[in-house]
Amino acid sequence: MSKLKIAIQKSGRLYEESLQLLKDCGIYVNNGKDQLKVSVDNFPLEIMYLRNSDIPQYLEDGVVDIAIVGENLLEEKYKKIEIVHKLGFSKCRVSLAVPKEVETDRLDYFQGKKIATSYPNTLKKFLQENNISAEIHIISGSVEIAPNIGLADGICDIVSSGSTLFKNGLRETVTLLSSEAVLAKTFTLSDEKKAFLEKLVFRIKAVLKAKNSKYILMNVPNDKIVVISETLPVLKSPTIIPLAEKGWSSIHSVIEEDTFWEVIDKLKDNGAQDILIIPIDKMVI
Repeated sequence: MSKLKIAIQKSGRLYEESLQLLKDCGIYVNNGKDQLKVSVDNFPLEIMYLRNSDIPQYLEDGVVDIAIVGENLLEEKYKKIEIVHKLGFSKCRVSLAVPKEVETDRLDYFQGKKIATSYPNTLKKFLQENNISAEIHIISGSVEIAPNIGLADGICDIVSSGSTLFKNGLRETVTLLSSEAVLAKTFTLSDEKKAFLEKLVFRIKAVLKAKNSKYILMNVPNDKIVVISETLPVLKSPTIIPLAEKGWSSIHSVIEEDTFWEVIDKLKDNGAQDILIIPIDKMVI
């Protein structure tokens, strides 16, 4: 039986989170020291650890079937690759930054200026779309130092917290694009491998849904059940269990992390008491 070949960054910000995602999906990887290719025993999957910048080309050529990679890299490389699912981690943005003493945030500051970057294709496309003519200096690493040594008037680079910019006397001005880790695939998958991919995506969705959801239990007066139920953004309907104390029931449901405190406030205002929140390991819907 053939196996689905997945590429993962062999080092760097995506490595640990990619492996953790696979582990959460029930796929256990026993890495030997310095192994660049590992076969998984409990799922038809073979993992290849590659340099981040090489992954898009390997995908386009069909050397690997799928990969966990940053959207920003796919945008930069312009490869014929399909994004299967966004993964919600390793979020960052590709942004322009200038020395902190520059007072304007306007894009036209860069008109006729020099910009240092590791993302020349992304930057060139953005500048053309906004009718900005600038000189692009391609740097493979340590882009932040360019303005300090007089090589450029600003930079274009990935930004997460902004701490690296701050340490180098720079500040972010314009965001070109937002990025996160994605599961991407080649266009040359066989029917057998498409079936394997569907199973993997099913597991990934269950894991990601659980991470963004909480199981909630609360005690509610019976005359408040209807209004409380209407407040809960449930999958279908909440579970309602009568309590030993007359006139009270326990309501069980699921709420999303993004709206957690907003929902909790409404529940308390509508009479919910003894609210208990439990993390969810997996969520299959």
